[in-house]
Amino acid sequence: MNPTALIAEDEPLLAQALQAELTAAWPELRVIAIAGDGRSAVREALDQLPQVLFLDIRMPGLDGLGVAAELADAWPLDEAPMPQLVFVTAYDEYAARAFDAQAIDYVLKPVQAERLRRTVSRVRAALEQRTASPLPADDALAGTLAQWRRALAAAEGAPAAAPLKLIAASQAGSSGNSVRMVPIDEVQYFEAADKYVRVVTAQHEYLIRTPLKQLLPQLDTQVFWQVHRAVVVRSDAIESVHRDESGRQHLTLRGRTEKIPVSRLYAHLFRAM
Repeated sequence: MNPTALIAEDEPLLAQALQAELTAAWPELRVIAIAGDGRSAVREALDQLPQVLFLDIRMPGLDGLGVAAELADAWPLDEAPMPQLVFVTAYDEYAARAFDAQAIDYVLKPVQAERLRRTVSRVRAALEQRTASPLPADDALAGTLAQWRRALAAAEGAPAAAPLKLIAASQAGSSGNSVRMVPIDEVQYFEAADKYVRVVTAQHEYLIRTPLKQLLPQLDTQVFWQVHRAVVVRSDAIESVHRDESGRQHLTLRGRTEKIPVSRLYAHLFRAM
């Protein structure tokens, strides 16, 4: 059976160019869907279950990184193994070096035939190896997610900003006219919610408009752990880790009653627990 692929690219001409170059470099590959935005890419990927994903890093709404994160959680492993991931990016020397250093597959825009052939060669080898020597499901999942984590880290690896000490936030449920400076040491977790980020302490909840992506470089990664695409928790506030019947992990934090979901991408943080 011929391998299948999905292309997620919001510029139709670039999507067509990539498909044409793929046809030349990998005639057996069937492009079964072209999605023009991230949300469509998630829907099409879960519907079609392609073996390879070509994801544009920068798309309106949900970008390629967000698509990868959502699919990592939602992929039906009982129906198909997780796909090989290739990021598509406009030329950026820093990003290219980051991907190269992590041995992550990427394609530069505009598409360069020689670079695409190298990527195709690596992806084909990975698919053939998976077919010839299938790993146990848990090992295969761990390997694929490790690649995706490296890719996400490489693409988002902007220089760290000065660490936060205080956060100007509005009390949740208030009119928004009152702002409190919340010490970072009081924060149990951050959660992206609609247009806001929830800043949750043991007793209170606040709202800020700063996107979670902008907050992350200002947080000490030894103190705050990302456990889901929308949630970052204080590591020393974790009280317990639970696994439900489906194998999904949830956290409880000291002083809080809610359960916080752990994405497959970050489940490795709690493997020893």
